[in-house]
Amino acid sequence: MFQLLSPLAQALQPVLVPLCAVVAWTLVLSILWQAWSMTQSGVSTLRQLHQIPCANCQFFTGDYHLKCAVRPSVALTEEAIGCSDYYPFNNQASERFRY
Repeated sequence: MFQLLSPLAQALQPVLVPLCAVVAWTLVLSILWQAWSMTQSGVSTLRQLHQIPCANCQFFTGDYHLKCAVRPSVALTEEAIGCSDYYPFNNQASERFRY
């Protein structure tokens, strides 16, 4: 049986080598493309999350039971990005009485 496949394998060898090379490079490029797109997606998500102003707000308590005295359900979420009740600390004296 292997004697019948030997001429077929030798006839296909010039085609199989470039075909395997193309498949291998396609796989490598696909993995690199996915890694790049995942990195870009992660960076855009981080940029959006860094816009959450709660940590610098006067009403933020820092306690996990009640994160915000005004809007506890919205605190530290993406909904808090445009919070109308955001009131930043103006001086360091008010920061001492934060907790």
